[in-house]
Amino acid sequence: MRPRYSGGIGASRVFVLAKDRQPLMPCHPARARQLLDSGRAVVHLQVPFTIRLKDRTRVQSEVDGVQVRVDPGSKATGFALTDERTETDQRGEAALVRRGLIAVELRHRGDQIRHCMKQRAGYRHRRRSANLRHRAPRSKNRTRPEGWLAPSLRHRVDTTVSLMNRFCRYAPVTEVHVESVGFDSHSMSTGKQFREGEYRNGTLAGTDARAYLLSAQGRTCRYCGATGVALNIDHIHPVSRGGSSRTSNLVLACVPCNQAKGSTPVTLFLADRPELLAEVLAQTRTPLRDAAVMNSTRRQLIEALNVLGPPVRVWPGGRTQRNRTAMGLDKTHTIDALAVGDLDREYGGRIVRVPARVLVVKATGRGSYARTTPDRFGFPRLHRARTKQHFGYITGDLVRATVPAGKWAGTWNGRVAVRARGQHSIATPRGRINVSHRNLRLLQRGDGYAYDTRQESVSPPSRKSG
Repeated sequence: MRPRYSGGIGASRVFVLAKDRQPLMPCHPARARQLLDSGRAVVHLQVPFTIRLKDRTRVQSEVDGVQVRVDPGSKATGFALTDERTETDQRGEAALVRRGLIAVELRHRGDQIRHCMKQRAGYRHRRRSANLRHRAPRSKNRTRPEGWLAPSLRHRVDTTVSLMNRFCRYAPVTEVHVESVGFDSHSMSTGKQFREGEYRNGTLAGTDARAYLLSAQGRTCRYCGATGVALNIDHIHPVSRGGSSRTSNLVLACVPCNQAKGSTPVTLFLADRPELLAEVLAQTRTPLRDAAVMNSTRRQLIEALNVLGPPVRVWPGGRTQRNRTAMGLDKTHTIDALAVGDLDREYGGRIVRVPARVLVVKATGRGSYARTTPDRFGFPRLHRARTKQHFGYITGDLVRATVPAGKWAGTWNGRVAVRARGQHSIATPRGRINVSHRNLRLLQRGDGYAYDTRQESVSPPSRKSG
């Protein structure tokens, strides 16, 4: 049985700024309450909660510095603010131990951006083809600037750097530790490890997709078993629903079956034939989209972090896994971030503290640039208002609502969705409520993110997603 984590689990720390707005060491929430109650500090920022001292500058304070550890992911990225100090164990030997101060999980919206880009391209294609207007084809040899990334990938890099920039403003960051992992997508697609020249021979080496499928599937329809008929290439998981054009996602289908399936998920199309459904699904393999995202963005992410100022150290993913396994910790993005870097276990190095609460930061954007709402064919149906601010509030602002009477009487905090008539909507833990702008008070301007918290897990390992 492997060793279990035996350190402490405490509440996340609070960011502290000096009188001159320079970052100080984070403090415990109880200490922050004392400073606020005594009038020595004021609230500087609601989320992430930050206080500012009124009677002390950074020169008058003792600042040891903290490290930021990053575990990049395709759908989410984990951050952990840590400090390392020397402690003496029971045998009297000194060891460098690591404490987790603040844990943050950043959830990207790259999939949403990708969907919107495909939808916009579909609208444009539909309008051009329906109007039958001649348009000269665009050149396919257009060049892109150095370091160009697709919008959904660029978003992952920009949001990670943006959050790291906040940490540098609110905490005395001395080092940045980043996990860098490269995925062998060719080996992942086949389920075996290749060597040297074997990488040159893929599934379609010396042939094409149709010829390969005709040979592998015996010139029969995969759904009904018809032979001697015209066969089309069908996607098991439709492209319109996120399916790829990998060979493992392609089958031969006769024209009636291909038209009947269309964009219907294969689980619904073959729901009455479970044995055939199991055979078809067994052909598919693990999607490679997440691996491709990590391979495309890891170099640009490290280059962007180097510009911020603190030195950046890059670590392999294998070291992170060994550190986490040795400590007996669960597998989440934030705990993986806590385990990034060198942990000298031979000389007593260990993780002695895991933050109990994780701040979940979800990228939501700042609205849409579209000035019209299209119909299902992509043509404008109505015009959207150009004014985003109504009665001093913008959608996404963090507000406090004081409802004097009625079913929702009381005080509520949440993100607001504005309306032109002044009856705004607020998201609360019990649901959305409508409140007049007269009963609202602004706490923090919207910054394109939604905030929540979750409990950290130190139970037996589980799989993380993204």
